[in-house]
Order: sequence, then C-alpha cells, then structure tokens
Amino acid sequence: MDRFFSPHMPETLAHAHITENKPSWQLDHTSVDETLIAGCASYCAFDRYLGGADLFLPPRTRKELESILRRYSCDAIHNTIATTRAPLKPGGYSKICHLAEKSIKNVLDTGDNAKVLISLHSSARHEAKYHRKQLMSVAT
Repeated sequence: MDRFFSPHMPETLAHAHITENKPSWQLDHTSVDETLIAGCASYCAFDRYLGGADLFLPPRTRKELESILRRYSCDAIHNTIATTRAPLKPGGYSKICHLAEKSIKNVLDTGDNAKVLISLHSSARHEAKYHRKQLMSVAT
C-alpha cells in the first residue's frame, strides 16, 4: 500500500483517523467532513482492490481499473456516511465522490501505478487463484 499512499498522504491520514476513531470521528463537527470521507474512500478502494477478495472480472484496461476503483470508493463512501450522525451539507455527496475520483486518478497517473495494478490481477493469475480455491474446497 505504501507504493500508492505514503504514510503522510491525506488519504492515509484520513483512513487512519476514521478507522481508529469509529464511531466518534465525526462528533467534532456539525456536518460531515467531505475531504476526510473522500480520502478514506480512495484509500479503502485501493486496499480492497489489492486484496482482490471480491474481484471476479479483473481489469484489462486502465478504464476498467478506474471503474472498479470508483465503485469500491462509492461503497466505502456509503458505508462511512451510514455510520455518521452528522448531516451532509447540500452538494456534499457529489463533492465527496468527486474528491475520491480525483484521488484515484492522481494515484493512477503516478508512474506506472495503473500498469502495476492491472497486472496484479491479470487473467492468468486470476484463473490460477480460482483453480487453487476450487482444489482446496474439493480437498476439504
């Protein structure tokens, strides 16, 4: 994860703040901190993708990868909003989504990150992992 988010990046700090202070992280504010949620959502999207647990169709292109990461970040946004007690400001949801997408795009635009992430779950690797799981379930 350090390749994509260094320990002092806003996304890493947002993720740490929200996960370490649940469920009281938003009590300091009268409304939801959109930047904090967006940063955490972006971090969670990459973390979920790197784990690959629920990745059934691995991406073949950058566009597909970006779509998967956006979907994962939306899931994280919804989960975080569901746990908050503070209201969203008007336009807050759109702002959160935009900031998370911008963060994802920035990471993918850095160096060869997109290429590395696509190759991480390439078809050959994904099929081998699937077949190992099948063999393990038959063996037990």
